[in-house]
Amino acid sequence: MRRSRGLTAALVLSLAGAGTGIGLVLMPEASAITPPVAFTADELPTWQPNGIVFAMAQANGTVFAGGTFSAVRPPDGTSGAEQEAVNFVALDAATGKPTSCKLAFTIGDGSATVRALAVSKDKKTLYAGGYFGAVNGTPVSSLAAIDIESCTPKAAFHPGFPATVRDLAVTDDTLYAAGDFGTVEGQTRERFAAVDAGSGALKPFVANADEPGRAVEVTPDGKNVLLGGDFFSVNGSNTHALAVVNATTGAVAKTYSNIPSNSVVKDIATDSTGFYTGNEGSGGGVFDGRIGLKLSDFSEKWRDRCLGATQAVLPYDGVLYSSSHAHDCSLEGQFPDGKRNFFNAQLTNYEGASPAPVDGFVRSPRKLGWHPTANDGLGEGIGPRAMTIAEKGDVKYMWAGGEFTAINGKPQQALTRFASTGDVGAPTTPVASAGSVKPGEAQVRWRTSYDADDSKLTYRIYRNGSASPIATVAAESLEWERPQAAWNDTTVKAGQSYTYRVTATDAAGNTSALSATASVTVPSSVQSYPNQVRADGANLYWRYDDTVSPYVADSSESGNTSGIQLNAPALRQTPGAISGASTAMGFNGTSQQVYSDHRQTVGSAFSVETWFKTNTTRGGKLIGFGNNTARNSGTYDKQIYMTNTGRLVFGVYNGSNRTVSTGLFDTYNDNKWHHVVGTQGPGGMELIVDGQSKGTLNVTSSISYEGFWHVGGDNLGGVPTKPTSNFFAGQIDETAVYPKALTAAQAKNHYDLAKAPSDTVSKVSATEDTYINQGAPSAANGATTSLAVRGTSAYETYLRFNLPAAPAGQVLKSAALQIKTSTQASAGTADKVSVVPVTGTWSGASTTFNNKPTLGTTPLGSFASVPDGSAVQSTPLDTAALSSVLGSSYSLALTSTGTDPLWIWSMESTAADAAPQLVLTFGPK
Repeated sequence: MRRSRGLTAALVLSLAGAGTGIGLVLMPEASAITPPVAFTADELPTWQPNGIVFAMAQANGTVFAGGTFSAVRPPDGTSGAEQEAVNFVALDAATGKPTSCKLAFTIGDGSATVRALAVSKDKKTLYAGGYFGAVNGTPVSSLAAIDIESCTPKAAFHPGFPATVRDLAVTDDTLYAAGDFGTVEGQTRERFAAVDAGSGALKPFVANADEPGRAVEVTPDGKNVLLGGDFFSVNGSNTHALAVVNATTGAVAKTYSNIPSNSVVKDIATDSTGFYTGNEGSGGGVFDGRIGLKLSDFSEKWRDRCLGATQAVLPYDGVLYSSSHAHDCSLEGQFPDGKRNFFNAQLTNYEGASPAPVDGFVRSPRKLGWHPTANDGLGEGIGPRAMTIAEKGDVKYMWAGGEFTAINGKPQQALTRFASTGDVGAPTTPVASAGSVKPGEAQVRWRTSYDADDSKLTYRIYRNGSASPIATVAAESLEWERPQAAWNDTTVKAGQSYTYRVTATDAAGNTSALSATASVTVPSSVQSYPNQVRADGANLYWRYDDTVSPYVADSSESGNTSGIQLNAPALRQTPGAISGASTAMGFNGTSQQVYSDHRQTVGSAFSVETWFKTNTTRGGKLIGFGNNTARNSGTYDKQIYMTNTGRLVFGVYNGSNRTVSTGLFDTYNDNKWHHVVGTQGPGGMELIVDGQSKGTLNVTSSISYEGFWHVGGDNLGGVPTKPTSNFFAGQIDETAVYPKALTAAQAKNHYDLAKAPSDTVSKVSATEDTYINQGAPSAANGATTSLAVRGTSAYETYLRFNLPAAPAGQVLKSAALQIKTSTQASAGTADKVSVVPVTGTWSGASTTFNNKPTLGTTPLGSFASVPDGSAVQSTPLDTAALSSVLGSSYSLALTSTGTDPLWIWSMESTAADAAPQLVLTFGPK
């Protein structure tokens, strides 16, 4: 039996640093493998059998593995010769290498196999069950006892089991067996039996079942035995797949009738508070998951209805580890049908009160961040089949065996192991975005990273290339649930540009690479359209301004529902739907879409809103809700789609499809931007296009289910006026979802605001630069990669820009100079650096200290000081002065009266964001 040692602290989000967090709680950074997970997901070098491992056990730092194989070989890429291992191998728990213990399980007729292993309480005897007739030549009958110290079979222990033994459980004096047998020692014992642990003599325990026994375990108090298998009756009592019987007599103590008839119990394990089953089935309505039950009355605590043939369960330290190929946990509110997850971990008990039942069952406690990967492998293609935990030298090792031939993407057959220390895997690199819709705030957002053994990661945000983070945020994520994290920088200034990069660090200190740079220019005035969408309460707002796949940022005020691009839609399509620099996303109409990154439910009142432009004649889904992500949803509604003729349809499902559509000749596939809103609430349904109501319907409800938002495509099977394509071909922009019904007036306001004047930002890089050096008065420095500023002895930097004219109907609202300090030591300065106009002539090729140009006397701006460390620095400039020289070539000088030099990159440098730059913001007059 396996015992649990209790739970550790729960996890939350955290934030520290400048600015504010979005939906985050202040707390310290992560400091260990995310509790209560006890093992890394990093595989250790392990010898590997050439077949399948079905059973595992451990004692005194040695791990025993049994199955169907003939040899073991070293880990791939290491030296060593293959060794014979006939259906059994003993390995050092710490090194993964075979020990000197060699046992051959054989049979004269047929194929021998070891299917069960158990170790006595005193750790002196190993029991093996399966289908075999001899161990190292000593005659046995599918059950054997081995002296562990000498590695020899006990000849006196030879009870007669005429068919396969599939599982074993042992107490101080009794060995229980489950399997295919109908007799033991010539006496009727159907599928379950008990023998004396020392002599092998048959005991009076009788628990006859009508179908094979696959699992047997003893309760911690020794009073009862837990039976699992294919059966439908035990001792004449109706009970399917699971039963509790008296440990002495076998009398039935508890029966079960709520496991589907096409499902069986493959494994049972216990801890101090409960017992747990691993289940497998086939066909419709199958139960493939796990059940947690109480020891006090054997009633059910929770049921995990994930699909994917659970083979082994192992509770340890408050966590239930399992081997399966779970591929669909929709019924648990987790990942939809898709890739197989072969190893999972979840809490054994709820941390607080259990939730209300769903479909008659209490959902299982949450999954945890432990996800080594495997593959289907050989045989039945099950993947892992058995697990055990061994300890040696104060390190604990999780061992797993099965049919797999790869672990974590690397070749490894039948056996693998993971340690309680030595986490070496870094999180994935964050994908970041930045945006700003009003002065004084920049929103930095990123898709949370994935780490195979840490669900809580620490994120560091770096601004303007600085080596020191401006903020630190902790956030949770799992492989299938990576919600957006965000941080608001409230120290930004209007009209200035900023860059941000983000790293993710796990509890062991492993750190990802820096994210790609996310850039933003803070507007000089509130941006009308996006600000109103946020103010009206959108809890999902995709603007499609992202520069890196596959992330689509959620720009809502407090949302965390980012999107995932599928099959590479076209990024940054221009012009977008609204005025300003915002861009759209392009979809090919055959396979591309965006889906939201985590499962959620939609309330009885909601609105969906988007802009689109197309000339398609095949229709397609613009936006909708469905219960899958990358695969077609089986349940779907709350959607707006286009018909082949260009009509728009807004629909929900409440037992039948209920839709509102535009008129027969009211079509929108004219290759122009259009705005569409669909709402449902207490007043019913309404479809609004380009600010005009196109119809209502007195339907106030739709089915409730957990799912994901989709843009650009998803299932449309069975809908009225079904288009040829599920996927939309065209451009989509400014998608928003609201937890309420927008009014017609609000929708009309959004449509009108799309045409409202917006800021235009021009970033103008220097076309020429140089600096003069009093210490080398005749040297021209126009080709150098660095520029310098100092009062004594003098350095002066000169920068030339070709300034654009103001766009029609706009004026210059703000201007800023952006420079980047170099990487040399002490590149910053404690002295004030002034920005002044150059009134004389100069050139990079010929200007020296001896012929330096004259300068203006009125500063345009200044840096009070510049900190050390290579980073972008910015200062506002006199807008009126620059307004008068727009549309011309204009030169600036950087000067100082101090003695502490400033070193910055020149336009010739290849460093990121190196070139000096003017950021000019134009807006309406």
